[in-house]
Amino acid sequence: MPAVAKQGNEPLENWLRRRLTPGIDFRFHEVRIDRNRVVILEMETAKQQPVSFGRERYIRVGSVKKNLREHPEKERALWQILNTDSFEEGVARERATGSEVLESLDCAAYFRLLGRPIPESSDATLYELESDRLIAPCVAGGWNITNLGALMFANRVSDFRLERKAMRVIRYRGNGRTETITERAGTVGYGVGFGNLLRYIISSVSTEVIEQGMRRTTTTVPELAVRELVANALVHQNFAVSGAGPMVEIFDARIEITNPGAPLVDTQRFLGSPPISRNDALASLMRRLGICEERGSGIEKVVAAVEADLLPAPLFEAYAGFTRATLFARKDLSDMDRAERVRACYLHACLRHQQRLPMSNTSLRERFNLSSTQSDRASRLLGETVAEGLIVVRAPEAGNRSRTYLPFWAA
Repeated sequence: MPAVAKQGNEPLENWLRRRLTPGIDFRFHEVRIDRNRVVILEMETAKQQPVSFGRERYIRVGSVKKNLREHPEKERALWQILNTDSFEEGVARERATGSEVLESLDCAAYFRLLGRPIPESSDATLYELESDRLIAPCVAGGWNITNLGALMFANRVSDFRLERKAMRVIRYRGNGRTETITERAGTVGYGVGFGNLLRYIISSVSTEVIEQGMRRTTTTVPELAVRELVANALVHQNFAVSGAGPMVEIFDARIEITNPGAPLVDTQRFLGSPPISRNDALASLMRRLGICEERGSGIEKVVAAVEADLLPAPLFEAYAGFTRATLFARKDLSDMDRAERVRACYLHACLRHQQRLPMSNTSLRERFNLSSTQSDRASRLLGETVAEGLIVVRAPEAGNRSRTYLPFWAA
């Protein structure tokens, strides 16, 4: 019996699991056929890469087991097949019964977020989940819960081995990473927990102030900007990056939102580029649930919210395999360095272009809350940004105060 068999002094199942890379689920079934005992081994299909046993990969060629290295043409074909499947379509749990599906996924949250009543029967509920590709029929019977279904509506992401894809929120003391105040990781699907996640982040960047004897709560960064960037981090992450997930880091004077995966467009074109989704099914579902948009207006909202609060411009950065967006707390213009001033001018030009409005000395003064007597200061800021090649003068023959400007890519 496999359940009691051993390889050396180690139980057989443990020995097998230890030698499989990447780890996949398998189980043994014992059945009786014509009074004969038959043991069936059921295992998950490979996802994104072939599975190796003891660091070697094998393939069946006719009736013979062969080392995959001996057949490079088959190895290339196998990688191509595995790479055509999106992560969302992958299987998080195989062969679940209908009741197990309903217990594992928060179906009430799914229908609530869509603004639809919960069906009266379990079969009708399963049909709706299947239509949104949250589950799929399993050829061995029952249902496969897809990664999309688990990511969005898992009651416990740990049930699907997706803990590393949950959003982590870390609060630091000061502006460095030497002292952590709190650290919290998501335990439920994105759709189930997005509201609570956002409230937790906002509460961490909120302070109470007293004005004219009245107490009110204020945030160091706009709530709308936080919402859009957190949703973007979830939607645009690269799920193929193992051992990493989206993360929010909160400091006294800034908040950093990071997701695994290099950006699909240049960071300087985040505002103004057509929308591109790395995970189409996830983006589509989150749009329908009201969590994010696919129109590409999220960054426009972020920059507009930051300008409305007279805050430093957001910073978008690409690292080796990661993308980071940073929001900054209030800082006077006189305290900004050249890079911060130039970035603010450039994003202001991008925003005005998207709004079909001219960027001018006047609009820049409004952006920084400068008075009409400070037009020379605004002109110097514009000159710095022109010198960096990020904006261009639309009508060079016009006087300094009446000139309008465009982002470099719109000229």
